[in-house]
Amino acid sequence: MRRRRGRVGRAGWPAALAAAVSLVALLAACPASERAASPTPAPTPVTPTATPAQARAPAGFVDLADVDPTIDADIRYATAHNFVGRPIAGYREPLCLLTRPAAEALRRVQEDARGSGHRLKVYDCYRPQPAVDDFVAWGKRPGEERMKAEFYPAVAKSRLFDEGYLGAPTAHSRGSTVDLTLVADPPPTQRPFVPGERLVSCTAPAGERFADNGVDMGTGYDCFDPRAHTADRRITETAQRNRELLKRLMTENGFANYPREWWHYRYVDEPYPDTYFDVPVARSSI
Repeated sequence: MRRRRGRVGRAGWPAALAAAVSLVALLAACPASERAASPTPAPTPVTPTATPAQARAPAGFVDLADVDPTIDADIRYATAHNFVGRPIAGYREPLCLLTRPAAEALRRVQEDARGSGHRLKVYDCYRPQPAVDDFVAWGKRPGEERMKAEFYPAVAKSRLFDEGYLGAPTAHSRGSTVDLTLVADPPPTQRPFVPGERLVSCTAPAGERFADNGVDMGTGYDCFDPRAHTADRRITETAQRNRELLKRLMTENGFANYPREWWHYRYVDEPYPDTYFDVPVARSSI
């Protein structure tokens, strides 16, 4: 099943004027039954051609591990180590699904990165629309803030969408956007996250925040803070160089960065620029 960006026009306002009788004029107007469309229309479901159990991604979606098994994966939304604190709807398996052009481009990035003693690690790739809906629903429940101390310590949860840290719809649902970082080659061991462990701010110095095995990027992944903006200069020079290296490797291979998130890159020549997919993150979807 997939969703396409829809457009809704403005409704007309029909009116009828009754004839004047003596000095009294009677005016009849139709009630307002429709309202103007939002300036940012949401995707509209398309009638599926298969039942949800049979729904598949379109031809051309692949598992990144099949294209380049040397790229590491830490699919956070399939785990409890994310800003919500539990696995997210739609993530049935910890896989990186992408359109083939985006996956092939990442394979080229990996080749370039290994030339500098690094390799890639992906955090999120294709993100199904139900996951976005899960984020939106979570955002409306003010009491659920179990991961605030790590992922958004300095911003109110109610401001996460307004300040651009979360968005709906998201380019991830089109299958050609990826969240990623660089790690040393070969990569250091990364300890597992233990639900309920003491949380440390994602803006804390490397060595104090969660011991991700990536190179120092100045903040942790999914850190909802201005320090996570790609060009922010409040981070160390080492972290700035690492961000610049990642950006150079990605842009030279056809990706564009989202300036508010050092980890977020979209493949510019994406094959589905206007379609948001619903199929789950699972091997059976491709």
